[in-house]
Amino acid sequence: MRIPLDYYRILGIPMAASEEQLRQAYGDRIVQLPRREYSQAAITSRRNLIEEAYLVLCDPKERKRYDQLYLAHAYGSDSTQGGAVAVESREQGKLGRIDSQSLSIEISQDELVGALLILQELGEYELVLQLGRPYLVNRNLTTGSFQGDTQEISEIPSPAAERPDVVLTVSLACLELGREQWQQSHYENAAISLETGEELLAREGLFPSVRAEIQSDLYRLRPYRILELLALPEEQTSERKQGLQLLHDILDERGGIDGTGNDKSGLSIDDFLRFIQQLRNYLTVAEQHKLFEGESRRPSAVATYLAVYASIARGFTQRQPALIRQAKQMLLRLGRRQDVHLEQSLCALLLGQTEEASRALELSQEYEALAFIRENSQDSPDLLPGLCLYGERWLQNEVFPNFRDLVEQPASLKDYFADQQVQAYLEALPTQTQTTNEATVMNRQSSQTQTTRRSRRNNFQVVEGQLPTQKIPNSEIPPTLTPKNPDSSNFSSASDTTSPSASGTWWSANAETPVAPIPNTNPTSRATYHNLNGRSKLETAQSQGQTQRRRKRSRATSGGGSDNRHRSTHRRQLFARISPAQMRFLGIMFACLGSLLVLWLLMAATLGLFKHLFYPGPSLQGEQLSVELNQPLVPIPDQNSKPQLPAGPLSETTAAEMVQAWLDTKAAAFGPNHEIDSLGNILVGSSLTKWRGWAQQERLANRYRKYEHSVKVESLEKNNADPNHAAVEASVTEVTQYYENGQIKNPEPAKDKVLVRYGLVRVDGVWRIRDMSVLNKISMIF
Repeated sequence: MRIPLDYYRILGIPMAASEEQLRQAYGDRIVQLPRREYSQAAITSRRNLIEEAYLVLCDPKERKRYDQLYLAHAYGSDSTQGGAVAVESREQGKLGRIDSQSLSIEISQDELVGALLILQELGEYELVLQLGRPYLVNRNLTTGSFQGDTQEISEIPSPAAERPDVVLTVSLACLELGREQWQQSHYENAAISLETGEELLAREGLFPSVRAEIQSDLYRLRPYRILELLALPEEQTSERKQGLQLLHDILDERGGIDGTGNDKSGLSIDDFLRFIQQLRNYLTVAEQHKLFEGESRRPSAVATYLAVYASIARGFTQRQPALIRQAKQMLLRLGRRQDVHLEQSLCALLLGQTEEASRALELSQEYEALAFIRENSQDSPDLLPGLCLYGERWLQNEVFPNFRDLVEQPASLKDYFADQQVQAYLEALPTQTQTTNEATVMNRQSSQTQTTRRSRRNNFQVVEGQLPTQKIPNSEIPPTLTPKNPDSSNFSSASDTTSPSASGTWWSANAETPVAPIPNTNPTSRATYHNLNGRSKLETAQSQGQTQRRRKRSRATSGGGSDNRHRSTHRRQLFARISPAQMRFLGIMFACLGSLLVLWLLMAATLGLFKHLFYPGPSLQGEQLSVELNQPLVPIPDQNSKPQLPAGPLSETTAAEMVQAWLDTKAAAFGPNHEIDSLGNILVGSSLTKWRGWAQQERLANRYRKYEHSVKVESLEKNNADPNHAAVEASVTEVTQYYENGQIKNPEPAKDKVLVRYGLVRVDGVWRIRDMSVLNKISMIF
C-alpha cells in the first residue's frame, strides 16, 4: 500500500540539506519518542520508516536517484518511470504515475501504524483521519495504490494487536485538529472534531487519560460555542436552541450566574460575568427575559438586575406595563442593599406614578444623572421634564443596545403613553395614595442603603469584556464622575397627575424645551455608579477626619507651650535653692569621675598591647585567596552562551526556567543574527523540524524579529509511571517587533498573551521540549 509521504518530510529536512544536517535530523527523530500510550510495536514501526528514509538519503547514489524522482514530481512531470527508490534490503520495482499533489512511498501492512504516527507528528491530522477511520469502521483494512486518476483497492486483514495504536493515533489527530480549529475561531467545527475522538475512545474503552484530556478541552470550548451559536441569524432556530441549551447546562453546573460551582470551563466569577455581558448582545429581549427571570429565582442578584432590564425593555417596546410593574417589584428586593432608586423612579414614571417617581428620585445618589435632570428642569416647578428626557436617553443608550432585536428601536415616551393598551392598564392601577406603602418601603431602603452601601454591587457588576480571541466591540467607558451634593431646594413636590392623559399633557408641554446633552452612558455606567458614590463619601469622611486631627494638633500645641513654660520656671527655682559650696562639691565629684574613666581606658589599651606582643593569635596556614577588585570571584557566563537546561526532577521553578530558555532560544533563532542551530539545544523531534524550517524561511526572506517575553507557569503534570516525560502549561506574554530588510515593519509592537502546553522529554538527563500547542488565546494573537 502507498502512503502520501516522502523521505525528506519523514526526516523533517529540506532537499538541500547537507550530510551533517541529515545526520542531526536523523538523530533527533530517533531520540524523539511518541506518547507513552503507544505500544512498542508502533514505536518500532515508526523507527523503521525513519531508518529507511535515512539509509536512502545518506547513500549518494540512492539520494541522487530519489532527488530526480522528487524534482520530476515538483515540476509536474505527467509520467515518470524509473526504479523505485529503496535500500538493498527492499525489493526494487517500477513506479507508476505519481500523484500530482503528493509523493508517496510504499509500505507494508506492519508499517501502517508507524506511517500514521509520522503523519500525525507532521500535523497531517485530516490525512490521518482519512486513512485511519476506514481501518476502524471495517473489519478489513481498505487501502489503495494511487495510480493517476484511479485507485486500486485491496482488502487486507486488520490485526487486532494494531487496533489500539490506530485508535490512539486517530483520537490524537481529532484532538489536535480540534485545537487547530479552535485557534482559528471555528468553534463548532472544533467541537465536532473533539467529540469524534472522545466518542471513539468511549466506544473502544481505551486510553482514559487521553479521553479525559479531550473532555477537558470540550468543557473549555463550551463558552466559545455558545457565543458562536447565539450569534447566528434568528432564522437558524435549531442551532441557536443548541447554544441556549449549552448555556443552561453551564448555569446549572455553576449554580447560577454568580454561583461558585465548577463547570470546568476555566472561567472565574468575573470572567463569567464578562461572558454573560458579551452574549447579551446576541440574545433577543424575549430570550433574555425568559433566561434571567428564571435565573433570578435561584436567587441571584445579578440575574435579578438583568431581569429588570429585560422586563423594562420588553414592557416598553411591546406596550406591556405589567412587565414594568414586575421589574419595579424586583427592584424593591434589590433596594435592600443597593441604591436602585433611579431605576425605581424610572419605573414609576413609566407607570404614570409621578409623585412616587419624584420621591424615589430624591433618595437617589446618582449625582451625574441628577445634575442632568435638574439642568433640563430649570423652567419647571418639578423635575419631571428632566426625568422624562433622561428616561428616553436611558432606554435608548443603556437598555436597548443590550438586545439584538432592539438596537435600532427608538424610545419615545410620547408614543408609549399614547398607546390605548398602556392607558387602559395605567388607569386600572391603584392611585398614588394607595401606593404610599411602597414609598415607605423605599424610604426604609434608602436609610439602610445610606448606612450599608458597600461594594457588594460589584458582585453583579456587568462590565463590558471579551473572552480570549473573541472580537466583540467594547462600549465606551464612562468618564470619571465628580459627585456633588444634591441641592435639596431644587426638588419640589410634583403635581398630582396620575392619569395617562395628564402624563401626556406635561410631556407635550415640555417637549420643545432646549436641553443639554445627556452624560455619556453605556451598560456599564449603571453598574459602576455605586463605587463612585462610595468613593466620594470616603473622601468626604477622610477630609473631615483630617480637619479634626488638625484641630486636635493645634490644641495640643497651645497646651504644650504652657507646660514648657511651667517646667522652665520649676527648673530655675530648683537651681536657686543650691548653695555655692554644694556647687563646688558637685564639680569636684564630676572631675574625679572623668579622671577615673580616662585611667580605665588607658589601662585597657595597655593590656591589649601586651597581650598582642606576648600571646599572638594563630597564623593562617596554606595559600591565601587572591581577591582583586577588577576581577570577579566566580566566572560570569558569556552573554551568547547556551542556556543551561534543567536536569533531574522538574519543579515549577525549573519548569519556568525551561520555558524561559526556550523563549530566549526562539528570540535568538528569529533575531537579527539568525542563530538557527541553537534550536537543537532545546527542541527535539517534529518541533525542532518545524521551528528550524520557519527560522530558515525568515532568514531567506531577510526578515527577523525582536521579542520580549514573560512567563508564568500555570500547572505542571508529572508522569509517575514514566519520569522522563512531563507536561507544563504556562501563560506566555510576548511582545514582537517585526523587521524586513533592516526596516521596522510594524510601528506598534504586537502584544500577545497565550496559554501554551509544552510536552517535555528528558534526553541524556536533560529536559527538552518535545511538542507544544496553544490551548487558549488570552488576548490578541499568538
